[in-house]
Amino acid sequence: MHPFQCVLRARRCLRRGPLASVSWLLLRTCRAHSSVPSSACPSPQRQQEDGVWKDFSSRLATGPTFQDFLRSASVPPEQPSSSEVEDPPPYLTVDELLGRQRRVYLETYGCQMNVNDTEIAWSILQKSGYLRTSNLQEADVILLVTCSIREKAEQTIWNRLHQLKSLKSKRLRSRVPLRIGILGCMAERLKEEILNREKMVDILAGPDAYRDLPRLLAVAESGQQAANVLLSLDETYADVMPVQTSPSATSAFVSIMRGCDNMCSYCIVPFTRGRERSRPVASILEEVRKLSEQGLKEVTLLGQNVNSFRDNSEVQFNNAVSTNLSRGFSTNYKAKQGGLRFAHLLDQVSRIDPEMRIRFTSPHPKDFPDEVLQLIRERDNICKQIHLPAQSGSSRVLEAMRRGYSREAYVELIHHIRESIPGVSLSSDFIAGFCGETEEDHLQTVSLLREVQYNIGFLFAYSMRQKTRAYHRLKDDIPEEVKLRRLEELITVFREEATKANKSFVGCTQLVLVEGPSKRSAADLCGRNDGNLKVIFADAEMEDATDSGLRVRAQPGDYVLVKITSASSQTLKGHVLCKTTLKDSTAYC
Repeated sequence: MHPFQCVLRARRCLRRGPLASVSWLLLRTCRAHSSVPSSACPSPQRQQEDGVWKDFSSRLATGPTFQDFLRSASVPPEQPSSSEVEDPPPYLTVDELLGRQRRVYLETYGCQMNVNDTEIAWSILQKSGYLRTSNLQEADVILLVTCSIREKAEQTIWNRLHQLKSLKSKRLRSRVPLRIGILGCMAERLKEEILNREKMVDILAGPDAYRDLPRLLAVAESGQQAANVLLSLDETYADVMPVQTSPSATSAFVSIMRGCDNMCSYCIVPFTRGRERSRPVASILEEVRKLSEQGLKEVTLLGQNVNSFRDNSEVQFNNAVSTNLSRGFSTNYKAKQGGLRFAHLLDQVSRIDPEMRIRFTSPHPKDFPDEVLQLIRERDNICKQIHLPAQSGSSRVLEAMRRGYSREAYVELIHHIRESIPGVSLSSDFIAGFCGETEEDHLQTVSLLREVQYNIGFLFAYSMRQKTRAYHRLKDDIPEEVKLRRLEELITVFREEATKANKSFVGCTQLVLVEGPSKRSAADLCGRNDGNLKVIFADAEMEDATDSGLRVRAQPGDYVLVKITSASSQTLKGHVLCKTTLKDSTAYC
């Protein structure tokens, strides 16, 4: 790398990362290009070396001094307004950072956080002059927002890249070159392995590097591969308003925090999304207000550990109040203090629009103090549905997973939640075949499924990930066929128990937020009840209770009352009664 490029890299790191990165890069530059005795260099090369050094020296003399680095490190840079393009690095012009109406095709894989990340990435690119396309064939840039939680998720991306290789090779010379990028967790986990294995990949951007997408694409235009996989201690994209990817959507995801500090032994998230940090409450409330003004009827607050939210941005709230954990639960990290907590945020969000449903995911069982449960019970627009990831029903396995609770503490929390919130719907995550899991451990998970009777479940076979504690400390000693057999047994039991739980809705009237036509029948509509269960009902005329005497058909975004006639492990079916509002529905449900 040319010495001037090293300094430029240092300058960019300073704007986005710690001073230590800058110091290391500057030290590397100085050592690599310091003066040496003439006898140490072959005389034929001396003149060329002197020329390069003089050129570098003259360019460096007009560049930033070390004091400039210190000043810009101590003063946070002002965020550009929505109509401004960030100042380009010295080797690019403002025009080169602009998209010039090139068309971007985005594909999203994995969790809801990736859906939100896609909206953030598109918001940034849109402001830089890129256009969005849903047609792969007309795309000039293809970006895959990826997941690394399991090996299967990554293999899906490798297969997709193989498919895209032919598309890139067949690109007409009359068109601008097709650029392909990998975004998100897979870019963060594998880094240069992707660039080395797939030369057709032009850019990599980790979860904290989406602001850098215009620069990365500009560098790629010169034919070079470009990457930014630096993790941040403070990036939350609080000032970036995500752009909804579906104009007909009735709901939206709102990211309230990023990263995770739990360090469960099986989980790659802390290594692909970094340390836990929360958005300022004010920025979250502003985003939810705008979504309400756009007519959306449901928001889901998102985070890797959403209910450990802690906004420390306002000094007056950074007191010494300790965190209240669920009874019988512990953390893998030092106790945190101060800040505005999740109960405060949930309270404020729920007050913005009484007709907007509020959900949140994914929580950790340790962070359910009574004030959160009380809010869920009292507020009509906070859904009476809680995701409570168990992962295993064996205390021994839970300890190996470093979950911070025993089976007994988890079951006690379940009872407490059901006592606090009558009729609450519960969902959970389970892993089959974790390191050292015995048949007895597996049967304890089976018995937990039967005991709790979850309404919704997400079950997977264990997939070991590099960098995790399990990878370094434990042995992936369960044969694949045993993992799959245990997974099938868990799925079977879950479906049996979920069917029993969901049949309790038969004969009851449910408030349903209409999403649109059913995928299986154009004659039916689909929506979700308060417990997040899918509800199917016929697209028929009904009374509009909000306008007496009027007969209407349900539209996406409407609240309707549906009387449930049948139930399965995943779906409720019924017939529609009338159109209503969230507030008025409480008299019927």
